[in-house]
Amino acid sequence: MMSKRATGATDFDAVVVGSGPNGLAAAITLQKKGLRVLMLEAKSTIGGGMRSAELTLPGFTHDICSAVHPLAAGSPFFTTLPLHEHGLEWIYPPVAAAHPFDDGTATILSGSVADTARGLGKDADAYRKLLEPFVRDWPVLAPELLGPLSWPKDVFSLTRFGWPALSAATHLARRFQTREARGLLAGMAAHSIQPLTNLATSAIALVLMTTGHVKGWPVPRSGSAAIADALASYFISLGGAIETGVEVKNFSQLPSSRCVLLDMTPRQLLRLGGHRWSSLYKWQLERYRYGMGVFKIDWALAERIPFTAAGCRQASTIHIGNTLEEITAAEAETAAGGYPERPFVLLAQPSVFDLSRAPQGKHTAWAYCHVPNGSVRDMTETIEKQVERFAPGFRERILARHVFDTAQLEAYNANNIGGDINGGIIDIRQLFTRPALRSSPYRTSENGIYICSSSTPPGGGVHGMCGYHAARRALKDVFGM
Repeated sequence: MMSKRATGATDFDAVVVGSGPNGLAAAITLQKKGLRVLMLEAKSTIGGGMRSAELTLPGFTHDICSAVHPLAAGSPFFTTLPLHEHGLEWIYPPVAAAHPFDDGTATILSGSVADTARGLGKDADAYRKLLEPFVRDWPVLAPELLGPLSWPKDVFSLTRFGWPALSAATHLARRFQTREARGLLAGMAAHSIQPLTNLATSAIALVLMTTGHVKGWPVPRSGSAAIADALASYFISLGGAIETGVEVKNFSQLPSSRCVLLDMTPRQLLRLGGHRWSSLYKWQLERYRYGMGVFKIDWALAERIPFTAAGCRQASTIHIGNTLEEITAAEAETAAGGYPERPFVLLAQPSVFDLSRAPQGKHTAWAYCHVPNGSVRDMTETIEKQVERFAPGFRERILARHVFDTAQLEAYNANNIGGDINGGIIDIRQLFTRPALRSSPYRTSENGIYICSSSTPPGGGVHGMCGYHAARRALKDVFGM
């Protein structure tokens, strides 16, 4: 799949450094315009957060980072590409996500607002009233929400979304009375990896719930690497070139080109070319803030996880944290530098729906909890206790495990600073100013050099929109397109 640069051919229209979803999206956007694009990747394989490997035992395929992809399946850019022709196949579990409680029940996020609402008792009407407009308006909302701050094409729809979205999740939860609805919201909001009392944590929850109803939360057959492979295959089919095993430590390593796009976070930009940036831009990059890290476990299992709640056995994603109050307390303690006894745990079990992930009858699963940025504490016992709490007998099924602390996650992918998988905290202070306050967030202070990572709008997630928008900015600035 990897095509090599021809000997002596050192001139390109654009060079993209980093092959995560945003780097690939940027490269494809440029290549589709007929430009000559080279992508460079430091690791031996492409993908960034979309890699898969046999981390535990032979025959057990694990997703090293992301496993379930609601934003990829609903990405306004990815959905325009013929990725199915390049081997990508989505599998849709019957339940998008499940949220278990201590009494053995679970709230589920299904493909229908009405079906989800039916499980929320007296909050059914409140849930429908909140979500139905966003589901209806998603074709208009998606391009606005998954892009830089700009004047909206549909002011009314975006305002209707923004009013609840900019609130703290704990504030939005006041619309609900039941444990089920409040817990479901808390689990979704915890994807923001920050205290649920922070402003705009509701935005993450509402986007994830809306995409669950519009597109579902699918898993790619054979692992997340299939997404990267399909994107790379399409890029090469357009004439693009990829080189792996090239760690760019200095701009002098790059071939001549008219522009460079960097799938990197601010800290790497400072290391790569701090002397090139203006004093103001450098000052802004130095003050960019990273969020909590994660501690991740991958398991090879003798059998599927024995969740007590039936809904959890039908879902690819499980939010383990019990009530809104428990999740809120755990995230606040972690953000303050602590280690809650019962942390919020995000668990994925793709092999339940994709039998190619493990030997016949066996399974894979992964889970992570949030930890202070840079933590190297082993959270294996804590995470497995949380899973066992809602799936008695789980530990008896473990054949092997593999763990990543925050330092190992950063060593695997340099963008995971201190274990932060979102490219920087997405709180109200950085929601609209990632990574710096500029006329375009994708421009650096040097002409022809752009940043296209998840440290730019709209932030973390496998959707490619950061790269897409950065490439469009470069096309306009450099090539007049």
